[in-house]
Amino acid sequence: MLQRIGVIGGGTMGHGIAAAFALHGLSVHLYEPSARQRDEILPSIEAAYGLLVEEEFVTEAAIAAALHQISIFDELAPAVADRDFIVEAIPERMELKQALFAELDRLCPSTTILATNTSSLPLEPMIAALPEARRSRTLVTHWYNPPLVMPLVEISAFGNMPDDIYDEVASLHRSIGKRVAKVLKDVPGLVANRIQQAVAREVFSLIEQGVADAADVDTALKFGPAFRYATTGQLEVADFGGLDIWLTVGDNLLAVMSASREASPLLRRKVDEGKLGVKTGAGFYSYDQATVPAIRRAFLGRLVKQLKTSNAYS
Repeated sequence: MLQRIGVIGGGTMGHGIAAAFALHGLSVHLYEPSARQRDEILPSIEAAYGLLVEEEFVTEAAIAAALHQISIFDELAPAVADRDFIVEAIPERMELKQALFAELDRLCPSTTILATNTSSLPLEPMIAALPEARRSRTLVTHWYNPPLVMPLVEISAFGNMPDDIYDEVASLHRSIGKRVAKVLKDVPGLVANRIQQAVAREVFSLIEQGVADAADVDTALKFGPAFRYATTGQLEVADFGGLDIWLTVGDNLLAVMSASREASPLLRRKVDEGKLGVKTGAGFYSYDQATVPAIRRAFLGRLVKQLKTSNAYS
C-alpha cells in the first residue's frame, strides 16, 4: 500500500493536496524551497481545516492528528528519500517539471511512483528523459481547486504504465474520499477542464451578446444545468431526456452558439482593464475588499456543505 506521501510545492494546490492526504492519516512530506512560502503553509492548512471544523465536517481531534502527519522540508533529498508516492505541484513550465522528474528519479527509491498535477502540459515529453522503468511508474493525478474540498482527481492511464500501478494510485485516492476519473488519452485540459471551458465559452458569449446580465446567466446555470450536474452526469441527463431529443436540440442550437477558438473578447477586455475578479475587487461582479475574506469563506462553506451531502448519498 502507498502510505508515505511526498508533495513538491507548497502553493495553493500543493499545500491543499498535502492537507487532504494528512487528514486521512497518511504521512506527508511537503517540500517548498521558498522560505516565505514555507512560512505560509501551516497557517493556510490550519485555516482550511478550521473551516471543516466550523462546518462540522471533521472534529478538532481529527485536525490535530492530521497536522501531526505533515512535515515541511526546505531540501528535496530528505523530503523524498523514503516516499512511496510523490506528486508535484510546481509552476506549469515544462522545463521545470522535466528537471524535477530527473532529480526525483535520482533521489527516490526505484519503487516510488511519481505524479504530476498538471492539466495543461503533456506527460510524454515531461518524462521522456527518464529510464523506462521510471516512466512506467509516472502518471498524471490532476486535482481540482480547492484540493482539500473538491472530490475530483483525474488520473492518467495513457499506456505508459501497467494496470496494477494505475489501480494502486486510484485506490490511494479513493481511500481519502476522492472520486477518480480515469483518463485514457493525453489531451490538453484532460476531461473536466475541457467541459468547464465549453460551458464558460457560451456563458461569456451570452453576456457579450447582451442576452442576460451576469446574475441572471449565473442563476440560469446554477438552478438549471448545474443543479442536475451536482448529482447527475451529462450522459445520464441525455439518456433520461432521450437521445432523439438531444439530437434535435443539438441540430437547432449548435449552429447559433459560440464556436470561438480563443478566449472571449469580453474576458480579454476585463483582463486588460485590470478587472480580474475577487482579487482586484471587480470582475463580472463588484467586491468590497473589506468583505472579501467573508465572501471567500462563504464560497468555501458552500462547497463543504455540498461535499457533506455528496458523501451522505454516495
